[in-house]
Amino acid sequence: MIGILLWIVFGGLVGYLAEKIMKTDVSLLWNVIYGIIGSLLGGFIASLFGIATFAGKFSFDSDFLISLIFCTAGACLVMFIVKLLRK
Repeated sequence: MIGILLWIVFGGLVGYLAEKIMKTDVSLLWNVIYGIIGSLLGGFIASLFGIATFAGKFSFDSDFLISLIFCTAGACLVMFIVKLLRK
């Protein structure tokens, strides 16, 4: 149960950062959705490069920062794709 809550909080943080980078204006719910989808995409991309990402622990170490970077990049990519599809 706590793992799901951490994914929602982490997804919200990642979605918020992606929203600011992409200069979009979406609701908190969409931030969480973009963040979670972006986290999955970013984690997948990181795994292709052999980089370990956020594995459910919530501590501010190098793994967390690497995960934050990859997951935020994934959320930005998801937001970019959604922008393209809406046009």
